Order: sequence, then structure tokens, then C-alpha cells
Amino acid sequence: LTGPVSLRPGFLPHYRKKRDPRRWLNLQEYQSKKLMQESGVAVQRFYVADTASEALEAAKRLNAKEIVLKAQILAGGRGKGVFDSGLKGGVHLTKDPAVVGELANKMLGFNLTTKQTPKDGVKVKTVMVAEALDISRETYFAILMDRSCNGPVMVGSPQGGMDIEEVAASTPELIFKEVIDIFQGVRDDQALGMAANLGFKGPLQRQAADQIKRLYDLFLKVDATQVEVNPLGETPEGQVVCFDAKINFDDNAEFRQKAVFAMDDMTESDPTEMEAAKWDLKYIGLDGNIACFVNGAGLAMATCDIIDLHGGKPANFLDLGGGVKERQVYEAFKLLTADPKHACENLAARREWQLGVFYK
Repeated sequence: LTGPVSLRPGFLPHYRKKRDPRRWLNLQEYQSKKLMQESGVAVQRFYVADTASEALEAAKRLNAKEIVLKAQILAGGRGKGVFDSGLKGGVHLTKDPAVVGELANKMLGFNLTTKQTPKDGVKVKTVMVAEALDISRETYFAILMDRSCNGPVMVGSPQGGMDIEEVAASTPELIFKEVIDIFQGVRDDQALGMAANLGFKGPLQRQAADQIKRLYDLFLKVDATQVEVNPLGETPEGQVVCFDAKINFDDNAEFRQKAVFAMDDMTESDPTEMEAAKWDLKYIGLDGNIACFVNGAGLAMATCDIIDLHGGKPANFLDLGGGVKERQVYEAFKLLTADPKHACENLAARREWQLGVFYK
């Protein structure tokens, strides 16, 4: 792996966030799987249910040896989450369809709290009922935009099912990177080579190569900035399946991806971040009590670092951008002053104005 590759969009990884930033369009797991299905990518059979009775019927239709029931929210850590109904875990395995209905009854309409949700959790409105498949081996595969390469790259590892950053740090020799020519796309030899690097052999190598090419087709089709599959797994029956995927989209392509962007569930978005996005302001809420009002992303991050260095805690990341207009400045001030955590003083008389900092 030559040079740093950012696998996930986001700012300020060492500051505690109130919730994941929602500046990018994010889809529920089942929505991503539907897009993958439409591009011929192999995924497990699944249905979506909004009621417990629908979940029960879906489980019966699957007629699978084992069924997995997953609560659908835009947050990680669902397996270890807790519902306010008392149910523990947002992901459950069972061989009995009747149990699926019982579990769905304790999920739907209730709040699920994980390490990545707000304190009160997020209400579950949909569950995914899927066929549970055994995985004999897990790998990692992603296609993402890399500015240093002026285009998309493939990143893969035979070590899947875990945090890829940990793999890159502990065993960098197990991370493989391949630049994709935007005019040629993924060549057959590239796909086969990456499949071999992921540890697929014999007929499975060709299966994996086919999936890699289909994932690149999806990447282009939906104007993605990243398609991450973790794990890209191998089943005991000799099938290559994309078990879980995260797709990030280019917001600038919304005008030609209206069907995709219409899937966005705004009910889970942070209201402040939604309001900021209306004015093209880059806002991410943090857990501190010192509000930051800064022009430029680099200075904004440096400001947060300086605050943290001196024992303070930034309450937000707010970048006005380079071509900011008067109305945007006004709306940015409104966002900050509306938060009860922030007390605004006469900043003109303080040196801290140069840093764009409000002290509580």
C-alpha cells in the first residue's frame, strides 16, 4: 500500500461526536443490498418488513435453514445495542420463523441505542429478514476515490470481517492496492489478480473476479465515492457473497441520481446538520462546550486541536468555506447561538476572535 488511503469520510476522528456526521447520503443496509442486486452482485436472499406480521411472513417465504433479523438504522454497533423495549441486540439469529415475528415485535417502533446513536437511541421503523449463510472465509474489498491517484482505486485484504485500519497498521503487507484506469475500467487481469491477493483459488477466483467487476460497475452507475464490502465472503458451498456493504455517494451527482437520493431517510439526520447543509455549511456536532466558527476546514481542525491542547472541548466543527456569503455567515451565527450549550460574548474585544471561538 503506497501512501495513506482514507477509507471513510469524516473529520476529527479523535474527538467524540454526538453522532455520525450526515453530510453525505447514507443508505440503510437493505437499500445498499438492493442496489447491489440490481447490478448483479451476489448477496444473501432477504426481505424488508415494517410490521411484525410482515417479518413473520418474510421468514416463512425465505424457507431457510437459519434466519438473521436485523434492525435497520444508520448506526453501527447494532449487534450490541439495547432497545427501550428491553430487548438486547439489534441483530438476531434463529431457525424458527415464529421467533422472527416475536423479535420484530420488540424492535419495530422502539428505540435502539448503540455506541454510535444519540443517548436516547434511534427509532426502528424497518427490519431486514435475511437468509443466514455460513462463512468459511472472510476478505475485505473496497473501491474508492483516491485523489493521490486522480481516480478510483481497489483496496483489498485477505483479512476481512474486522476494522481494515487495524489490519493496515498491524500487517500492512496484507493490504493490496490497485489503481483503476478510468478509461479502461477494471481489466480482467486486474480483477483476477486482486481475487488471488484476497486468497480465492480455482473456480472461486473467477467468481470473485466477476464480483469485483460488477462492484465497479455499481460504483460508476450510482456515482459512488466508495463501495466497501466487509466481508466479501466464501461459503462452504463454494459461493462468493457480499455479506455487508457500505456505499458513499457523491453529493454533486444528486441531479442525475434522483432515485438514489430519494432513498435518504432524513428522520435520522441531526437537525442542526440538516439546517447547516441548506446553506452549504459544513457542520459536525461534538460533545464539548466551546463553539467554533471558522473559515476554512484546515483552520477549523487546527482550532479544535488548539482548544483540546489547552484542556477545552470543542462543541462543533463548522467550516464556512472559501466563497462564503453574508447570509451564510448570518445563518452560521444563528446555528451556534441557538444551541443552549453556547454562551456568546462580545468577540470583537477578544483575541480569541482570530480563532473564531465562543467561550461558554
